[in-house]
Amino acid sequence: MPYLQLIKPRITSLVLIVAVASFYLAAPGSVDWLRLAMMTLGTGVLAAGIFALNQYLERDVDLLMGRTKNRPIPSRRLSPGEVLAFGVIATAAGIALLGMRSGLIAGVLGAATFVVYDLLYTPLKRRTVLHTVVGALSGATPPLIGWAAARGTLDPEAWILFGVLFLWQFPHFLAIESMYRDDYARAGIRVLPVLEPTGAAAGWVMVTSLGLLLVLSAALFLAGLSGWIALAGSLAVGAAFLAAGVAHLLRRSRTSARLVLRASIVYLPVVFALLVFAPG
Repeated sequence: MPYLQLIKPRITSLVLIVAVASFYLAAPGSVDWLRLAMMTLGTGVLAAGIFALNQYLERDVDLLMGRTKNRPIPSRRLSPGEVLAFGVIATAAGIALLGMRSGLIAGVLGAATFVVYDLLYTPLKRRTVLHTVVGALSGATPPLIGWAAARGTLDPEAWILFGVLFLWQFPHFLAIESMYRDDYARAGIRVLPVLEPTGAAAGWVMVTSLGLLLVLSAALFLAGLSGWIALAGSLAVGAAFLAAGVAHLLRRSRTSARLVLRASIVYLPVVFALLVFAPG
């Protein structure tokens, strides 16, 4: 199923979990289910298009990396033209759906996500290590889209949720980059584990981001987005995530990086589930 691989279903699923949870948190007592469904559809279609265009733009790089050489284009299961057409249509449809059914702000955020991810972040990957920050900005828009779709505004609470997703991306992607450092070096992608091979810099960025995530857990409570149960749960899973980051900083091995990656995949859905289902 090359088209399924093209849309990166695991990452897309996390995007949708965060966007849906943020929509609910913005209007917990009066959820417009049709509006929620349209926001979910628009966000999912947009994510599929953005990821497809990313693979089109990086088709030469993907061929050089062991972890990406079996993607649809390098494996020749889809042609570059097919992927480009799918990406353009899905991206345009996603932006249109968000703009028409979720409001102007959601539509503008969707368009901005495409511009930053595909037109800035993707080409910057071979130019500067700071591409990670640019990518994290675009990757953190789902809670803003969900919140704006529900309320039509971007309140301070939405920006705290944005901050959670922004910080989460650093340990998540640094773990992947640490695991596949040789791949990234071969492809000429400027990531921290390649530029600083000891892994110390990547480890410190991970630990700093994870420490700040704990601070944002408290900010969610102070902003009224979580109660005592959700706060305790968020702090507990955040502390476990931080422990994985500290272990990687000390060991700097492929195994410790994989542990951080697994912790990141658990952390995000658990925290947002706590915010939705354990508010008190």
